[in-house]
Amino acid sequence: MSDKHLTKTRFDSFPFSESILDGVREAGFEYCTPIQEATLPLALEGRDIAGQAQTGTGKTAAFLLAILHLLDQEPADPRRRRNQPRALVVAPTRELAIQIHRDAEVLASHTGHHVRVVYGGTDYEKQRKQLEEGVDILIGTPGRLIDYFKQRVYDLRAIQALVLDEADRMFDLGFIKDIRYLMRRCPRPDDRLSMLFSATLSYRVLELAYEHMNNPQKVVIEAEQITADRVREVGYMVANDEKIPLLIGLLNRLEAARAIVFVNTKREADRVWGFLEGNGHKAAILSGDVPQKKREKLLARFADNEVSVLVATDVAARGLHIPGVTHVFNYDLPDDAEDYVHRIGRTARAGAEGDAVSFVCETYAFSLPDIEDYIGHKIPIEPVGTELLAEVDPASRVRIERKRRPPRGKGRGGDGRRRSHGGGQRKRGGGRPRRD
Repeated sequence: MSDKHLTKTRFDSFPFSESILDGVREAGFEYCTPIQEATLPLALEGRDIAGQAQTGTGKTAAFLLAILHLLDQEPADPRRRRNQPRALVVAPTRELAIQIHRDAEVLASHTGHHVRVVYGGTDYEKQRKQLEEGVDILIGTPGRLIDYFKQRVYDLRAIQALVLDEADRMFDLGFIKDIRYLMRRCPRPDDRLSMLFSATLSYRVLELAYEHMNNPQKVVIEAEQITADRVREVGYMVANDEKIPLLIGLLNRLEAARAIVFVNTKREADRVWGFLEGNGHKAAILSGDVPQKKREKLLARFADNEVSVLVATDVAARGLHIPGVTHVFNYDLPDDAEDYVHRIGRTARAGAEGDAVSFVCETYAFSLPDIEDYIGHKIPIEPVGTELLAEVDPASRVRIERKRRPPRGKGRGGDGRRRSHGGGQRKRGGGRPRRD
């Protein structure tokens, strides 16, 4: 772990209560990162913030500490009910919501505040019950938040602090109407502290900020200050049929590596996983159609080194904080140049170093110029020598067994009759599709 990403500003130099500082010490924090140093003084004064910073730079701790300080300094309305949260943090993905919740539980561990997290895909009744039992800080994804809100499990009239994390991703995933829905049901902007964080403060993100916040202070921490000097980038010009041999060959040369391999499609993820498994590399697949509980188990196995390689589509490019990722492989270059930055941001986090390896293949080579324009520098290209290519038997691929679907028009009994389920399964939330 490097301390080059830290400033000389100490957390105990801020007017935090002892209960908050106990959480800071428990988290192992002593000195601020640049985004924390820039935003905390403003937030502690009650100024709204629109912050630009890459993932892995400490922005989560910045807004959580600002929330905890505000809740310390401004007591709750005595008429507030226990299911009325005092702070709301909205995240675009389940993984990011879960990670924020983990950090919040540590930082708030000595404050007595109830921290809850809600997200789609699992634990519907459990999460609902936790909200009903009491919540001070509510963290969640837009779909599940609105679902419970419309059922009046909680309301937003007692909100004192609001945070939107990775606001640009909210736009990408089509959540912006949901975000506006939630923000309009909170107290007025001048009656709450609002913080927005984004990898880029684009026009649409700033428009959202100025529409729903109280004259936010713009804080920009450039990506070059944070990640470029700690990520070693390299690219290989490679034929499509050399990609598997090159990937396995490079992994064979690494010792104690923990790698994420990014691909663009679920089908290719299955294929890459099969060859890794068949050639001595324990791997797991993380894609959008993996159920939430299984996803959490896969991430836990990867974090615990039970598997050394995670094959992922871009669902994993943001919001995941997995310590100790040594290598990111862009097996497929992303179509969107911004996704390149988020992918390689999975390594070299919190001051560590890491390697980003990109395959410039026949299919996705057209993306390279846009990526280099976006990051502002050329990616060094190395030759693909025969010594780097592993001998891979095409028959070594392990194939994923899929459950066979019953023939159309036939029920499980195979008699051609449709099974009745009481008129069809009802969807929670009035049939609203789950998008998180």
